[in-house]
Amino acid sequence: MVVIGIDPGVNGGIAVMYSDTKVASFKMPETERDISDCFRDVSDYAQLENENVVVYLEKVHSMPGQGVVSTFTFGQNYGLLRGILITLGFTIYDVTPQKWQKELGISKSESKTIHKNKLKGLAQQWFPDQKVTLKNADALLIAKYGKNQIK
Repeated sequence: MVVIGIDPGVNGGIAVMYSDTKVASFKMPETERDISDCFRDVSDYAQLENENVVVYLEKVHSMPGQGVVSTFTFGQNYGLLRGILITLGFTIYDVTPQKWQKELGISKSESKTIHKNKLKGLAQQWFPDQKVTLKNADALLIAKYGKNQIK
C-alpha cells in the first residue's frame, strides 16, 4: 500500500510512503503539469508493483484575515489536487489538521511559528533520512497519520 500525505497549500508539500522505510517528500510542485507528473509517477509505480494508493489530503478552509486572492489560490490548488487524484483512481481521505495532529499526540503551541517548528522537529525525528523543511513537514506527518490509520 502506497500512502500519500498532502499539505495542499502553495507553500505545502507532498510525502509518499512506498513502505515504512522508503519515503519521498518534497515541496508542492510549482506548476500544474509538475503536480500531475508527480502523481502520475506514483501511479505508474503502484501499477508496476500491484499496489493500491491511499491519499490523506489535509482538509483546510479559509481563515479570518486571509486575503481574497490567497483564499482563491488555495481553493484552486486544493481543487486541482483532488481532480488529479480522482482521475488517477486514488482513494482520498480528507483529514483536518486538528484530527491528524491529535492522533499523533501533537498539541497546539503558543504561536504559529513555535508550532510549525515543533511539527518540523517531530517530522525530522520520525523521518531522519528526509531533509525536512517547513514545506514538507506537515505532508510527512499527514502520511504518517495515514499509515497509522491503515495499520
